[in-house]
Amino acid sequence: MTVSRELDDITRGLVRHSHEHPPVRDVNQEVDRRMGRGERIADDLSRVIGSWTFVFFQAVLLLLWLLVNLVGFLRHWDGYPFHLLNLLLTFQAAFAVPIVLMTLNRAGHRERLALQQAYQEGVKAEEELKSVMSHLEAQDEVMLQVLHRLERSDREMRRITRRLGIEDER
Repeated sequence: MTVSRELDDITRGLVRHSHEHPPVRDVNQEVDRRMGRGERIADDLSRVIGSWTFVFFQAVLLLLWLLVNLVGFLRHWDGYPFHLLNLLLTFQAAFAVPIVLMTLNRAGHRERLALQQAYQEGVKAEEELKSVMSHLEAQDEVMLQVLHRLERSDREMRRITRRLGIEDER
């Protein structure tokens, strides 16, 4: 068998890599694109309600409400058991809790999508690793074939030089 035929056989036996998995996508961008106006407003309100600025502002307002109604610089519009204040705080809680829960549900959905994406990336990485490993194994086989052919050629050259009476200069 000639050298060019042997090289052609080796070339045909090489592993070719192909990508058969979906491309990586940005889950956050997809979720943001699908969100409606109401969901965006709810997320913005949740960010405000869940901040220390809101807590501080709420505490200052409550303190002012109590001071104004207890000290009496102005007319008392909400006397001591503070029914109006309780009503306002109840309304605030009644609307804030569902808004925050909607945001938490969306965050949970986004987290599930991110975990699914991480799983898909793991599967992709595993496929890539398997492909690289099979390619390396094929390269090992080719290198061994080349080494065996070189050894055969070396033995053949020694045999020919002995037959011709040429001294080996090693």
